[in-house]
Amino acid sequence: MNCLHNLHRSVSVSLSSRSFKIEFAIHPFFVVNVRTNHHVKRLIDATALRQICLMKATPSSTSGLNIEDTKESEEKSDVYSTNMTEAMGAVLTYRHERGMNYDFITEDLIVGSCLQTPADVDKLRSIGVKTIYCLQQDSDLEYFSVDIGAIREYANTFDDIEHLRAEIRDFDAFDLRLRLPYVVSKLHEAVKRNGGVTYIHCTAGLGRAPATALAYMFWIQGYKLEDAVTFLLSKRSCFPKVDAIKNATVDILSGLKRKPVTLTWKGDECSSVEISGLDIGWGQRIPLKYDESRGLWTLQRNLPEGRYEYKYIVDGEWVTSKYENSTPADKHGNINNYIQVSDDDPESLTTALWERLGSDDFDLTSNERLVIKKFLDICSDQDDNWNRRECKTGRTRCIWVDPGMNWVRGKENYGDLADPVPVVLA
Repeated sequence: MNCLHNLHRSVSVSLSSRSFKIEFAIHPFFVVNVRTNHHVKRLIDATALRQICLMKATPSSTSGLNIEDTKESEEKSDVYSTNMTEAMGAVLTYRHERGMNYDFITEDLIVGSCLQTPADVDKLRSIGVKTIYCLQQDSDLEYFSVDIGAIREYANTFDDIEHLRAEIRDFDAFDLRLRLPYVVSKLHEAVKRNGGVTYIHCTAGLGRAPATALAYMFWIQGYKLEDAVTFLLSKRSCFPKVDAIKNATVDILSGLKRKPVTLTWKGDECSSVEISGLDIGWGQRIPLKYDESRGLWTLQRNLPEGRYEYKYIVDGEWVTSKYENSTPADKHGNINNYIQVSDDDPESLTTALWERLGSDDFDLTSNERLVIKKFLDICSDQDDNWNRRECKTGRTRCIWVDPGMNWVRGKENYGDLADPVPVVLA
């Protein structure tokens, strides 16, 4: 395990680059009459489960890892690092085969890479971790053959640690923007419930996890955003999408305002036109509909404010439209179309917020912090896909907050609130 800061207490783990052995990981138990002592029977059952989990997950110290498996893991790390560098716009490297790596950001907040075996739960317990917060999707886990079920099952045998999941799509700043309110609210509830040290991780611990930690520091712990960024980067080299946090902040305070946008592709000689990027990420596509009367393929979307890059896929070929805004070519020569969605009213709340967010010394007002915290309290009651569901269906409901910070659920109940501020829920 690569710990980039000194541990708070000794860890009873011996490691090498190819194999490891957990010492004292199995808790002793006494032989009792299990028919008359259910509490002790439960202890024995839990201990047996831990033995099974560790036996399955812990390689023999003498056999080492299979050379072919090691080579495959290294190749997957190479591909992942390349994709991450291209998607994040910074040179980033992740070596999965070297095990977990992490940094203490504060004395009770750690950002790191993913757990790989149930034995990693013991490593985190030994440094005081009470909450493991996983931001990975199932596809992330499958790519590196991580058995999340075994990890969670093993963690559940202990009373002093909790394993939680809240998925964010990898390399997708828009999904990060939409998911951050729910993800941070769930994190905040876990910290209040469990105390101790919290371990936030994605796959490499370089994008989603540090962004979540930053949003938590900004919205909950009272940091200025710029101060939080500077502080976190002084502890861990990473590349969190700060603009996603800014966008999410504006979304909360302005009610996730959306504007209708229509994209078109001219041509009647093709059989299919799709679009990728935009608000769905580069791993997904949306088909355009053909309008025979106009000879156009069209797509209508309701988008929150922000800048969106995208590309058309015409009969399977990825292309850009010469009639729409284009980005400069990147170092690989790649060019995308883009659209900027913004409020046309220069006096609007979102316009004012964006002007303030552009300042190096930006900070939230006390009222804005209260609105955000009240919003996050409500988010914690929602299911894990609350914001994605709203985005797909276009259906919304709101809480309404007045200057005195009174609020109620549902627009129909806002009554006589003075100058209410809408905050969108699914």
